[in-house]
Amino acid sequence: QLQASGGGLAQAGGSLRLSCAASGRTFSDYSVGWFRRPPGKEREFVAAITASSSGTYYADSVKGRCMISRDNAKNTVYLQIDSLKPEDTAVYYCAVRTKVGSNWSDGRMYGYWGQGTQVTVSS
Repeated sequence: QLQASGGGLAQAGGSLRLSCAASGRTFSDYSVGWFRRPPGKEREFVAAITASSSGTYYADSVKGRCMISRDNAKNTVYLQIDSLKPEDTAVYYCAVRTKVGSNWSDGRMYGYWGQGTQVTVSS
């Protein structure tokens, strides 16, 4: 089970840190991704991190102002977003990657999804 938290209302230019806490499985064995669904749009990839934190991947839309990290001892993955923009407004989901492949942005590679946390950025 995945529980995403940390969303809320923020002003443009501000920062948020989202958390994804896992229970019931060996979280540290899996790569984890963050996705988001902006209002009225399709789900899109945000970032991903490998099980050992040796690799991180970012969407172009957040590259340079977003950092994904994890603390396996706490079974938690974090997503720090700085310099927030109104277009970051979305429901953010974390997901465990369950399929092998090189396409980190493909949601079909992820098998377990959290319930989402709303992020709203005001201009």
